[in-house]
Amino acid sequence: MSSSFNNPRDPRGVMHPEKEVGIVGYGAYVPRFRLPGTEVARVWTGGMGGSPIKEKAVAGLDEDVITMSIEAARNALARAQIDPTLIRAVWVGSESHPYAVKPTSTIVAEAIGAVPNTQAADWEFACKAGSEALQASIGLIGSKMARYALSIGMDTAQGRPGDALEYTAASGGAAYLVGPAEESIAVFQGSYSFVTDTPDFWRRAEESYPMHGDRFTGEPAYFRHTQSAASALLQMMGTTAADYTHAVFHQPNVKFPERAALTLGFKPEQFKTGLLANEVGNVYAGSCLLGLSAVLDVAKPGDRILCVSYGSGAGSDAFDLRVTETIMERQGRAPKTRDYIARRTQIDYAVYTRYRGKLKG
Repeated sequence: MSSSFNNPRDPRGVMHPEKEVGIVGYGAYVPRFRLPGTEVARVWTGGMGGSPIKEKAVAGLDEDVITMSIEAARNALARAQIDPTLIRAVWVGSESHPYAVKPTSTIVAEAIGAVPNTQAADWEFACKAGSEALQASIGLIGSKMARYALSIGMDTAQGRPGDALEYTAASGGAAYLVGPAEESIAVFQGSYSFVTDTPDFWRRAEESYPMHGDRFTGEPAYFRHTQSAASALLQMMGTTAADYTHAVFHQPNVKFPERAALTLGFKPEQFKTGLLANEVGNVYAGSCLLGLSAVLDVAKPGDRILCVSYGSGAGSDAFDLRVTETIMERQGRAPKTRDYIARRTQIDYAVYTRYRGKLKG
């Protein structure tokens, strides 16, 4: 273990709470509707140019970040089987909160029975809003201020009609109940965050759709941050890619996480389980956390997992987890991530336009 790990005064050091904490329960949600990338290409390019993914998940008319967060949270509680009134924080990270002035988190907390003795807040940081909430949960539980905290990354991401983002901007996410290590299915060994002001992606409050810096979103944005966060964490933990069973990266498409993983020394068999972009798309704040849920669905005791998020603007959170024996009894208590992925109904561009409210007066 490197000296920075044991020196809390070193600003470069890996973040490790005084009390060991982990994931007590987790749950995913992916809506059933799927829009093939070929449909977007058919409408906007006459079928030319291809698509960065096969298809993406689309929220239905009766779904939003709130309803999907409730579903994922209930799955997490089903796995943990704890009294929801013991949850002291409910945090929802998203780019697409339904209300500009009204929290998503209070509605979710009410729906799962966590009120009134809890703290609630909505988080924002583009696609790492969910992992940002997870990072804060580790600190809250590790400081002994609370026994359980619920962190959610969920989105109904939008892309401007005809824009490159429309191929991938998708809906879905995952919820994580963080608690004591002795109750956990996976324990956090350490975490690290890497942030700079890199304006690769933005949306003004009055705008319906985000803007992006085209190829600038890859380098120096996505690759610099994900690889720097991952490399720093591995160095401070004294590990290499070979020490991990699984690796999960933020998935704006298929090529970016593949390149990041391979550059860091990971092999395809280490990152393919959590790579869902081709089947689900980019669920923004839920991307990395959704991939992690797919890994936890098949993980075995002793497995070690690296999870690295990315949020445009820009920053990355990196987490090192070790799976415990408890995983075996909890995996089957709620629907698995790939159960939701397999439950699909294909739609065309016209239905997608209606469901996502793209016809504006």
